[in-house]
Amino acid sequence: MNTMQDNPKPTVSSTADLQREVAQLMIESLNLEVTADQIRPDDPLYGDGLGLDSIDVLEVALVVSKRYGLQLRSDSEDNQHIFSSLRSLADYIAAQRTH
Repeated sequence: MNTMQDNPKPTVSSTADLQREVAQLMIESLNLEVTADQIRPDDPLYGDGLGLDSIDVLEVALVVSKRYGLQLRSDSEDNQHIFSSLRSLADYIAAQRTH
């Protein structure tokens, strides 16, 4: 018997939990030498913030797509905003998962 509990997507209880989860995904996929708590939600992911480059962001996009079942297109005009900070990325994931 199929129930509503057979949902393959991970459940996250709050925005802070999702941000921490996404930060941990980034750390693991990029082998970053920081903890999830050291990545501030509003710090830039590029340059002076976390210091990611375009290849790093592609790797993060791939991991996020696989983990949350999202479609992230490399030619999307929204990518600069989506990947501007941990908060932006987590907000995007949360919004897309509700649809």
